[in-house]
Formats: sequence, C-alpha cells, structure tokens
Amino acid sequence: MIDKKIVLEIVEKEIADSNLFIVDVSVSASNAISVMIDSMEGVPISTCIELSRAIEKNFDRDAEDFELQVASAGIGQPFQVIQQYQKNIGKDVEVLTTDGMKHKGKLITVGENEIEIEVEEKVKVEGKKKKQVVVNAYSFAFDQIKSTKDIITF
Repeated sequence: MIDKKIVLEIVEKEIADSNLFIVDVSVSASNAISVMIDSMEGVPISTCIELSRAIEKNFDRDAEDFELQVASAGIGQPFQVIQQYQKNIGKDVEVLTTDGMKHKGKLITVGENEIEIEVEEKVKVEGKKKKQVVVNAYSFAFDQIKSTKDIITF
C-alpha cells in the first residue's frame, strides 16, 4: 500500500514555490490516492493536471497499481483548512455548529482559534410596528464548528 506521508511530501515539494495549499490528501486501502488543493485565486484544471503528472512520476505502476485524483476544493464543500476560511473573508458562509444550529452570514474575521460572522436579522424594535433589520456579529471557536461552507448567490 502507498503511504500517505510519501504522497504528502511529494505534494508539499511540488507546490512549495506556488500560492497553492493542501486541503486534503488521502490514500485508501486499494491505493486510490486523492489530493485536494486550493489557492486564494482558485485553481485552474491545468494546475491539477501538472500536479497529477508530478505525483505519478514518483511511483512505479508495475510495482504497485494505484488510482490518482487531483482536484481543487469544490464550491459548496465544507472548509477543511484555515486557509479556506481566510480565502472566504468578506463572503457569505453557512456555519453548522456542534449543537446543530445553522448560522448564515458574512465571514468577517478568522483568528487562530475562532471565526466571526455578521448576520442580518429582523428583530422587533420597541416603538416600531415593523421588524427592523439589525446586523449582529457572532463568534465561533473552531471546536464549536461542525462544518462551514461558502454560500453561492446569483
């Protein structure tokens, strides 16, 4: 079986002088290698192809058969690394907390241990007949977050 650490070292070496970062690397028991990368500007397919070829040349298919998939992080997929949070500052996200609550808002800040989002909420204001839109900021520690996804609006 191909060792995940070896794949990770190869990928880190190949992307060292670029703006790419690793989102996930996995190797299944049947040697299905999956590499997910991203960058602050997005990842063109040509970059995935180049990285795939660079990884493949480090392994001998005659010695050990494997399947290789290199992809960029998908839209609407849960964030897996802090760089994905940083990439989405100022954008709308959906945060699912460990207590099962969903919060939709604009990602404002990303710290070492937490994130902050701004949420527009309609609330009853004393002396007014109609509910007013109020912007509230909420902070979530990473250990309170089950998943965070970007929200695509058209």
